[in-house]
Amino acid sequence: MLLFRSEETVNEWCAAHNIPRRPLVNLEQLWKLAVYWYANRLTVESRRPAPDEMVSIFGSLGLTGPFWDPKSDP
Repeated sequence: MLLFRSEETVNEWCAAHNIPRRPLVNLEQLWKLAVYWYANRLTVESRRPAPDEMVSIFGSLGLTGPFWDPKSDP
């Protein structure tokens, strides 16, 4: 994971490294994702979310599209 100051610096970095730009996640989305994703990791019932649950979690954070669909082949 790389952190950048702005979308402009993301675009500059991608151009300089000849890497296609992927969808961006802001810090608030990242924090909420981590809180939800790891909320029960220390319990016996802990498990990885199923693909449909992942899509729902990502969607609730505004992360939509093929990149965020584990069943998609972008």
